[in-house]
Amino acid sequence: MPSIWKLRLSMVASLAIIFTLSTLVIAVILSFLQVGLIYIGVSVIAFNLLQWLVSPYVIDAIYRVREIPKDENPKLHEMVENLSEKSGIKKPKLMLAHIPIPNAFAYGSPIAGNSVAVTEGLLKTLNEGEVEAVIGHELGHLKHRDVQVMMLVSLLPALFYYIGYSIMVSSMYTRGRREEGSGVALLGMGLVAFSMFLTYVCVSFLSRVREYYADRHSATIVENGAQKLSLGLAKIVHATKNMRKARKEVQHLNAFKALFIADPDRAEAESVTLSVMASSSDQRLVQEILSQKLTFIDRINEIFSTHPHVVKRIRALQELS
Repeated sequence: MPSIWKLRLSMVASLAIIFTLSTLVIAVILSFLQVGLIYIGVSVIAFNLLQWLVSPYVIDAIYRVREIPKDENPKLHEMVENLSEKSGIKKPKLMLAHIPIPNAFAYGSPIAGNSVAVTEGLLKTLNEGEVEAVIGHELGHLKHRDVQVMMLVSLLPALFYYIGYSIMVSSMYTRGRREEGSGVALLGMGLVAFSMFLTYVCVSFLSRVREYYADRHSATIVENGAQKLSLGLAKIVHATKNMRKARKEVQHLNAFKALFIADPDRAEAESVTLSVMASSSDQRLVQEILSQKLTFIDRINEIFSTHPHVVKRIRALQELS
């Protein structure tokens, strides 16, 4: 795993690139066009802020999430309470998502508070120590305020989209100097499209760095956390790959998949190397993963993913063991 300073430097650098690019693009567009960019910007930001405030309720509805009473699973509550204390944060609400696929996620907003949710599939697939490591990872997201950070940077691709849409509509109704107006509109739309692509890549990179950061947090606060999380990630990916029917039935997982500890859509590709290890012992499973080499296609796909490849994550965790 990259050192803590390399992780921090990567996050700062990616944020700097995202905001510098955004400022440059908006400045160039303003110099060419007279569209209501301020109105568009304010509207997009307001809409996304409202979406952030109410998103926990949307997530609860989509994933059929309910709060777990303390008397229903006292061990799990005690685990979250102890790890929250070690993390230096207030204990979040403990939630259960009625999803057969093993996974977990952290979410929240100022009006809904913070929550950590585990799926039914996770509790059935992992043992107690591995569940503890997964929860440690999710608490790392809350401690690092990843929900707020990713919400902020995700505003930019949305803003660029609406700017591009506004330019297109404006060009359709341009009167006089039609050829000149069309040329400027095409230039503006091309710049916006290119900026959307670059910001998407940068936002995805930032998300992957923060996953490493949360993994490190789990390894720090959970006893033997690096090994437990390594096993947990391997089991999650392998189990998800074998649940093709369940994955098809819950395609709406895509709506908030960036929240999850592992991307269910990539389970098929990432678990190719794990399929031959199903009967191996836990330790053998980790050793086999560490021996795998990522292909060129794996590396290209990772550029557009919100999560690092599972093989890279487990290798990074082993460096902390």
